[in-house]
Amino acid sequence: MVFVYRVHAIERMFQRDVSEKEVEEVVKFGETIESYPDDQPYPSYLILGYVGKKVLHIVYAKDENDTIIVITVYVPTLEKWFEDFRTRRKLK
Repeated sequence: MVFVYRVHAIERMFQRDVSEKEVEEVVKFGETIESYPDDQPYPSYLILGYVGKKVLHIVYAKDENDTIIVITVYVPTLEKWFEDFRTRRKLK
């Protein structure tokens, strides 16, 4: 698998102390919790994964050559997600 990181993803990884190795582990072994098939130029996905005790959400796209394009990386919060980190809370 070839990974390409958008500038935004690199900035967020730096801010949140997340390594490329952690991102790649989550993409390979995590759970896809949302799909965005109409995103352009490629469909994208929100994936949930755990690295040790760290919970991560990664948004990535996959191009026609199966290159993984990492768009953003973040630690989900209970303010926006239920305890399973798979289900969004409704915003008021």
